[in-house]
This record gives sequence, structure tokens and C-alpha cells, in this order.
Amino acid sequence: MKLLNYTSKYFVIILLFIIFIWATFFYYSMLDEIYDSMDDGLENQKGLVLQKAKKNPSILEQKQFEDGYYMIHKLSQRPKKLGIDHYRDTLMFMQNEEDFEPVRLLETSFLMEDNYYKLKVITSMVEEDDLIADLFYSILWLYLGLILSILILNNFLLKNTWKPFYNLLDKLKNFNIETEEKISFETTKIEEFSLLNKNIEQLLYKSQESFKQQKQFIENASHELQTPIAISINKLELILEKNNLNEEQAKTFSSVLQHLERLKRFNKSLLLLTKIENNQFIVEENININTLLKQLVEDFYDFSNYKNLTIQLISQEDLNYYMNKDLAVILFTNLIQNAVKHGKKDSQIEILISKNTVIIKNESEKNIPLDGEKIFNRFYKQTGLQNSTGLGLSIAKAISNKYSCGLRYYYKDQHCFEINFL
Repeated sequence: MKLLNYTSKYFVIILLFIIFIWATFFYYSMLDEIYDSMDDGLENQKGLVLQKAKKNPSILEQKQFEDGYYMIHKLSQRPKKLGIDHYRDTLMFMQNEEDFEPVRLLETSFLMEDNYYKLKVITSMVEEDDLIADLFYSILWLYLGLILSILILNNFLLKNTWKPFYNLLDKLKNFNIETEEKISFETTKIEEFSLLNKNIEQLLYKSQESFKQQKQFIENASHELQTPIAISINKLELILEKNNLNEEQAKTFSSVLQHLERLKRFNKSLLLLTKIENNQFIVEENININTLLKQLVEDFYDFSNYKNLTIQLISQEDLNYYMNKDLAVILFTNLIQNAVKHGKKDSQIEILISKNTVIIKNESEKNIPLDGEKIFNRFYKQTGLQNSTGLGLSIAKAISNKYSCGLRYYYKDQHCFEINFL
């Protein structure tokens, strides 16, 4: 959800709450004002009736409302509250409406010519149901009008205000730290956006400088470590080839040579993993996964045949994906190599290619489920293989994360590694 729509959502909710409270207050205030106005009118009508009664005593004989808006009853005794007005709402049958309609009624008592009388005066009033309905629709149209105004304000006026921010987001989305390209920031009069541009410019500069230094360190480390290791291995191999060592010395030199070879592979794997995480593989192309896996299966023929393993490649559909070819080779090489290394002798490794998925299945000697959370961790080993660096699956996971492939492990009678190319 965009920022403008996000804020609009809260405006709509808050506005609905405020209008509801305001409408309730307005309704009761308006109702109170209507009652005050009607009561004032009834009081005035009462005074007019009493004036007429003094001039024309025959008015005192009007005992029904049919002849007017008032009626008078003669009382047999003095009322307890003489001259006090009482107001109430009631219903009265209206001839024109042919139904009972709400009216406002004033009741009072008075003394005239030594006789006591009760006077009732009525006036029509607005039906509360009609009043509530009219108020509801008025508030509804007001609310919709305000919402429409907010949307127009956001999409036409505020959108221009936030334009520098969205332009910055677009540039950051296309920014690549591996290149030396710099972002050009728009000049804006808004202080917050100007400060944001300045801070991001400084942050990007520091990030690019750190990336250059880290890249240089990796290149230097690769050169400085690989060279002495290679020289040491060559010298040890020359010493072993001279055949002037006794058995114990030969075993010692062989052990050192094995450790150096392992250190060489370990260093190479760590450097590769670092390069992947630093996005140093820039060149990408559309790769046919089926063709790539067919070639890798052929490359692993001797290795798998040595362990009496057969690799079956099942291609249900063609699968193409846009990625770096070297990383694609490393990804599948590590997964197939893992399946061959830990595969059970005289068993079968199955590689299934579907529309968006590649699944590599293999059986192991113990054939028990592995820890799916730890198996991709660096240096985690589920077996006691001495020559393993513990980085093969970590490298595969790093590559899959780089391209959002979703590499996962699960156990279903076999060990299964599934890659989703979505």
C-alpha cells in the first residue's frame, strides 16, 4: 500500500468517527432547539386562547380538538398545580393524513370567573424517524463528499508534493552498488526531502567505498592465500616423489598435503560465497536448465559410476531462467555432488525437471531425515566426511537467495532438495 493511500485510510476511519460523534451531538442539539421553538409557540397560543376566553366566554365550552388547536375542560375542584405548564409528546389522529401523527401538547390550568379549567393546546411536530432519516442521508452525502475531496487532494495535490520522494525511490530501486553510477537528486523546497536526499547521498557514497574496499580485499586475499598454498602443495608433492622418505615421514607429509588441499578448497569456497553475497557476478543470461543439467550429469558419470550410482534425469518440461551461468553451474554442481557423496551405493539419484521446479532426490546409508533448518548453515556437517568443507550447501543456498529461487530440503522416503524458479 502506498503512503498516500495508507494515510488516506486513517483519514477515512478518523473522519467517520468524528462525523458520527458530531452528527449525534448535532441531532440532539437540533431536537432541543425544535422543542424549544414549539414550546414557545404553544405558550404563545395558550396566551391567545386565554385572551379570547376573557372576551368571549363561549370559548370555554370547546371540549374537543375538532374545532381548533385547543380544548378546555371545566374542573370540579382546584387543581394542585394551578397555572403550571406541562409539555409532552403524544399521538393524534389527523384527518388529512388518515393516520396518527406525533404532536406536541401543552397542558395547564387556570381560574376564570370563580371556576377552574384545564386547557390543552397542540401543535404539529416533525417525526423523529423522518428527522433521523434526513439527517442520516445528509451526513452520508457529507461524508462521501469529504472522502472524495481527500482522495482528490491526495492524488492531485499531495502527489506533486511527494513527487521528489517517489522519484528518489525509483532511482534507488535501479541503483547498483557494483557500478560507479551516481544518483542525481532533485532540488526541492521541502526541508525534510532535502535532508533525506543529502543523507542518502552520503550513505551511498560510503557504501560504494566500502564495497570497493571489500572487493579489493577479496581479490588480494584470493591472490595472497592461494599462491602460498599452491607453492606449499607443489613442494610437498616433489618431496614425496623423491622416494627417499621412510614410511612414517611419508605418512606425515601425506597428512600435511591433505590438510593443505582441504585448506585450498575451503579458501576457494569462502571466497566464492563472499563474492556471491556481494553480488560480484554481474553478467546474466537466459539459461536452459534442462541442457545445463544434462551436461552436468555427463560430467558426474565417472564419479557416480565409481560409487555404483546411477543418475536419472527426467525432463517433464523445458525450464529457462535468467541468471549468471557460472552461478547456475555452481548451484547444481554442489547439489548433485552432495547427492553423490552421501548417496547409498547401488542406488539411484533422480533429477526431476518440471515447469518451474527442479527436485534432486537420493537415498543415503542411514536414510533418516536431516535437520532442514541447519543443513544450509555454514560449516554444518551431517556426516563425518573429512574432505568436506561444510560450505557446499551454504553456497547453493546463497545462490538461490540471490535469484529468489527458494531452495528447500524435505524428506519423503528419500532426501529431496527442491528449487523453485518462480
